[in-house]
Amino acid sequence: MIDPRLPLAELHRHLDGAVRLETILDLGRRYNLPLPAFDLEGLRPHVQVTDPQPGVMAFIAKFHWMTAVMVNGDAIRRIAYENVEDLKREGLDYAELRFSPWFMAEANRLDPQAVTEAVVDGVAAGARDFGVRVRLIGILSRTYGPESARRELDALLHHRDHITALDLAGDEANFPAEWFRDHFRRARDAGWHITVHAGESAGPESIWSALRNLGAERIGHALRAAEDPALLDYLAEHRIGVESCLTSNVQTSCVPDYASHPLKTFLEHGILASLNTDDPGISAITLPYEYEVAAPQAGLTDEQIRQAQVNALETAFLSAEEKRALQEQAAKR
Repeated sequence: MIDPRLPLAELHRHLDGAVRLETILDLGRRYNLPLPAFDLEGLRPHVQVTDPQPGVMAFIAKFHWMTAVMVNGDAIRRIAYENVEDLKREGLDYAELRFSPWFMAEANRLDPQAVTEAVVDGVAAGARDFGVRVRLIGILSRTYGPESARRELDALLHHRDHITALDLAGDEANFPAEWFRDHFRRARDAGWHITVHAGESAGPESIWSALRNLGAERIGHALRAAEDPALLDYLAEHRIGVESCLTSNVQTSCVPDYASHPLKTFLEHGILASLNTDDPGISAITLPYEYEVAAPQAGLTDEQIRQAQVNALETAFLSAEEKRALQEQAAKR
């Protein structure tokens, strides 16, 4: 269960995977888009996962209508704003929202720099109105290749003061981390933190590459780390955060069920693993669901669940003072 005396933080949540069904319907009607259905229950199976998918890329296909309604800056600002409102509704104190401007721009041929500006504006307005602390993580979509990623990085760097970290996501199996070494050097030179999707649909070597070639301080998913004892030791000794996403990993068929998930192993090994939703709009979950339903089914004890909550704050891309402020805020509840 969630400990109310501790801040509730989420580190791995895709803004473009957290679009409300109601918003898709509203924007679809407003802009005369050919939605597959114009009622909630009719639309739901086209956007949300009800059964495990055959892999990560099949899961990513569920983004189609979420990005299709991102027709202009106003639509994106609304979606970003509603993301923060939903954080408030779930009881979060802090979140890092990540987004890929190229991925969000593609369906309607938008300018990735304008997409970034709209996200920054919408999140800032939401944070002001709902009192949730939010940081933004830019994503490079590896699926489009290094050259497109370079242009995507340029769009993000244009708003560098509003971005906290850089991530690499997409088709991990076919686009290895080392292809993006120069991109992440530029990000580090800009003063950004680094987190990388790795070990989700490729093996431990993908995680090693994220650490050695990209300078990852945290790893998204890291499932396959469980296959390499030396890597488990390294993650623990170097205090590399692991952003675990229980329900998402079951739905992408990266693990067969909650009980098979390595999160319990990570925590037993002293790794700073946390609980996260990944794409709550697609998975039809909330962060409290991951704590209260998914984590117990994954075999975590109450103390391990609490430790995951502690780990989220410890590995957040915040200063020591900002973390203390969140702790003091939670203690007053």
